[in-house]
Amino acid sequence: MPDDLSTAPAQGLGRLCANGDHNRIISAPALAGIERIEARFSGNAFDMHRHDTYAIGVTLHGIQTFRYRGRTRHSAPGQIIVLHPDELHDGGAGTEDGLRYRMLYLEPSLLLECLGHDGASLPFVADPVLDDRALGATLLSALSPLDQALDELFIDDFVTQLARSLSRHAGRPAQPVGKPALRAASLARDFLEANATRLVCSEELEAVTGLDRYALSRHFRAVFSTSPHRFLLMRRLQRARRMIETGESLAEIAVAAGFSDQSHFNRQFKKAYGLTPGRWSALTRPVSTRECFSVVSRLDAG
Repeated sequence: MPDDLSTAPAQGLGRLCANGDHNRIISAPALAGIERIEARFSGNAFDMHRHDTYAIGVTLHGIQTFRYRGRTRHSAPGQIIVLHPDELHDGGAGTEDGLRYRMLYLEPSLLLECLGHDGASLPFVADPVLDDRALGATLLSALSPLDQALDELFIDDFVTQLARSLSRHAGRPAQPVGKPALRAASLARDFLEANATRLVCSEELEAVTGLDRYALSRHFRAVFSTSPHRFLLMRRLQRARRMIETGESLAEIAVAAGFSDQSHFNRQFKKAYGLTPGRWSALTRPVSTRECFSVVSRLDAG
């Protein structure tokens, strides 16, 4: 596994500024179905939360401590973290040295498309902390150029290798789902994604899929490891995160993303990401030129 991510000094004024805040989240350019971040924290970082994607990452510095499926886990530099969709977890630095890691969030639909074969189901990796140099190299191939977009052919091969590794660590395959369930869940998913900022009624999904609401709920969870309601909520929150990055006010974001009010938005955001929207904005906002030179001056003085 390459060592440069955890040992190389920051180079250039832009990189130095990005590192100036000890607690920081740096996001990569957006990709369809994939999010990539680097996070740096001291102490507790995220409260208990859950999201509807796989979270797969590499610890680069410090000890990453988190609660997951009833146990406290620890990840050291070089170890891989694999969290299944919709599983509660928190996270933070396990020592005073602080924590630095890179994480990839993968929508389950990409994995299902890659697995391809009839009745495919999402692989569940029971151990969330892995020692796997091959998987680490695969992850870093997508996480190392964090400031660069990834081309389509690269993503195709990357997801293929990732699916192979997750299936291998999952051991025995999960209970397969049939073609009707996969088709109905996919139709519902597409409809929810297209109508994410408005109220969607159960009758609409029944009309789209041809299934009653309870059968659809079972099939949707079997395929995507979450419920239609939660999938819709997470699409709203993703939209809200993109708006936060553009600097819009939280009150305007709450309405535009489909929430009843800012209080509702704040509660749902924290449940999904373990941080309030205001905290997320502070951690992800670009460092201003003035702040940057302040950091440089302090380093020079030291």
